[in-house]
Amino acid sequence: MHTQYICDLRDKKVSQNIGSKAQNLRYLIENKFKTPKTFVCTWDAHEHYLKNDYQITEIIKHELSKKINKNCFYAIRSSANIEDGHSYSFAGQFKSILNVKGLDNIIEAIESIWSSTSSKDVKTYLKRVGVDPSKLKMAVIIQEMVNPAVSGVSFSRNPLTGMDEIIVEATNGNGENLLQKGITPERWVNKWREWVTQPNDGTIDSHIIQTVVAKTKKISLAYGSDVDVEWVYDGNTVNWVQLREITSLKNTTLYTNHFAREVFPGIIKPLIWSINVPLVCGAWIKFFTELIGKNDITPRSLAKSFHYRAYFNMGTIGKIFEALGFPSNTIELLMEIESNGSEKPSFKPTQKTLTHLPRMIRCAFDKAFFARKIKAFLPSMKNRYRSLSFNQAEQLNEKELFATIEKLYALNKETVYYMIITYMLMGLYNGVLKHQLKKCGIELENIDLTRGMNELNEFDPVIGLAQLNSQFNQLDKTTKNAIKKSFYRDFLSLEGISSFQENVENFILHFSHLSDSGNDFSSVPWRENPDSILSMILNYTQRKDKVSQKTAFGELTMPPLQRLLITPIYKRAQKFRFYREAVGFLYTFGYGLFRTYFLALADKFVRRGFLRNREDIFYLYYDEIKELVNEELITRKYLHKIAQRRQEIIEHRDVSLPHTIYGDHLPMITSSTGNKLKGIPTSKGVYTGEVRVIRGMNDFHKLCEGDVLVIPYSDVAWTPLFTKAGAIVAESGGFLSHSSIIAREYEIPAIVSVPSACTLKDDTLVTIDGYQGEITIHPTSLKTH
Repeated sequence: MHTQYICDLRDKKVSQNIGSKAQNLRYLIENKFKTPKTFVCTWDAHEHYLKNDYQITEIIKHELSKKINKNCFYAIRSSANIEDGHSYSFAGQFKSILNVKGLDNIIEAIESIWSSTSSKDVKTYLKRVGVDPSKLKMAVIIQEMVNPAVSGVSFSRNPLTGMDEIIVEATNGNGENLLQKGITPERWVNKWREWVTQPNDGTIDSHIIQTVVAKTKKISLAYGSDVDVEWVYDGNTVNWVQLREITSLKNTTLYTNHFAREVFPGIIKPLIWSINVPLVCGAWIKFFTELIGKNDITPRSLAKSFHYRAYFNMGTIGKIFEALGFPSNTIELLMEIESNGSEKPSFKPTQKTLTHLPRMIRCAFDKAFFARKIKAFLPSMKNRYRSLSFNQAEQLNEKELFATIEKLYALNKETVYYMIITYMLMGLYNGVLKHQLKKCGIELENIDLTRGMNELNEFDPVIGLAQLNSQFNQLDKTTKNAIKKSFYRDFLSLEGISSFQENVENFILHFSHLSDSGNDFSSVPWRENPDSILSMILNYTQRKDKVSQKTAFGELTMPPLQRLLITPIYKRAQKFRFYREAVGFLYTFGYGLFRTYFLALADKFVRRGFLRNREDIFYLYYDEIKELVNEELITRKYLHKIAQRRQEIIEHRDVSLPHTIYGDHLPMITSSTGNKLKGIPTSKGVYTGEVRVIRGMNDFHKLCEGDVLVIPYSDVAWTPLFTKAGAIVAESGGFLSHSSIIAREYEIPAIVSVPSACTLKDDTLVTIDGYQGEITIHPTSLKTH
């Protein structure tokens, strides 16, 4: 039987040898998307042509003469077997010839496309993508041209960033203007049925673009992949003329500091990064594994450092969500993508979620009884930490110190897991309580959840500071003056105040592990700076708080049945608030032990000539330290790297980085300028005052009553500052950061995630708008409260 070389894509049976581009067009036709009448010359004809079978052109000419309209113009396009597939697009590599009329001209155009398969550009492209040229097979599309009123291209997803938004570019007239002549098109971006970008002076009817957006989404959903499509509007209908998968998305990486600014705020030194990131990310991976089973997620695939700041890889997190059956675009909700579109995604499980149901049920059952585990874990882990005595460190040799560090790492790994699960469960029970209270017309924010929980005082240094300051003020004037003039060492030798001295010693011992940052063990802890702690005690200011408007749970008015149902949830929320503080306090203690052992190791490295000073060890990565421990001979190979990293951190300390970074390349860095700074508002109110920049413990003394406290971040050790501040501005953090929580509790305005906030100068007059997230910088002439 004679082989048929020309196929009509509308026929029920079509040859498979028509190439990927033609297969995509056939998909559009089969799914009832309007497509111009299209024929395909199969790649069998091209193979005959390559064998110098010149008779083939007469055969296809004869077949075409029975099918084409001789008065019609056609677009002649390539349709190779490896073109517009799932791996490579080959966009622009082969010829496309438009407005071809007449049988002879069509044959000439087909031969021109056949010839393009051996062009230099195509050969180079094939080599780059690793495709054997002998595997290339070329079919050719012959498609009727549509009289174009408007032409364009649309993407079902942003091809550069991978963001879930439909992009449309269009121009009046022929699409050749858009694709080949370099004319700037009109551009629209639609996110979840809301316009993000529209042309200011557009000439194209927006109804056409709305139709394109809706159809593009339908095509993508039916196709099962993100696509870009070329279309032509003929004055009445949108015609779809090409379809291809967006292959560039496979290599798109997207990083955000939205989560990182909560757990890894500010600059992170190399050693801190190489310890903290595997610990925290490893704990999350353990939890993810409980939900989805075995996976290839690693701490390195989950987090990345840009200019010594932490970012999470949303692509990796997206894979976890997809594995659980949630739509991938729900990740953008976690990134705080702002949109009020009616098709905003939700965390709605799908059929795929059911495949993980047994594992998820086991995980939920385990976490339902997690309080029992925490109760047993806390005293057990305290004893295990205490077995690693501070006094042992100086007596150990390098290998023994490193072995102890690895034991400590294993302990902290366990504690971090308990910490993140406890934090999640506290959030869960708070959420359930909030939902149940709302049914009774009660807002959780108006409830004093910790009323009567005196056991929390164990973890709050402010309580101890207030008590010690009160005890100090009861001493006679002569004794107080003597204490004020004393360093801590001299203070301990003063006579007649043994009770006060003992209480101060116990306070410092209990909170000895606190520092400027609980996530940075290079920060000096309280135990190493007792003079500053003594100063904090003597200068503590009792906050004159307004009478709290919050109500105790027992004082709430609600139906008896509702109270019966809600009370167990309330008690569980209270219990996990305590557990959150207890586990967090324990982790800060255990994590802080790293400092003791690494500095003891650093002292030995200094004596051997590996380091110039003990602080240099924080500028080495963990693997580099391990290498030095095993180094037999004296080496100074890391001295240059340490100096370089120190300098880079100094240079990058005050730079402003974007919240979202696309790709793996380091972003450009800029400093903030102008009369306004912008951040995320996390505690309401408006306040005007003078700036006081506090970078660490040594700056604590600078803060005066009513100052605007400007900080890089905060931790529990910073809490005493909040008793004086009139408002808070932080470079890092989110709604649940320490700065935000304490500011809300003290009912003072707070704005976090303010780039380069710490570059503000002391005494600068600013207004903090805790509703809009704006910091207005006033001229110096307006300095009045």
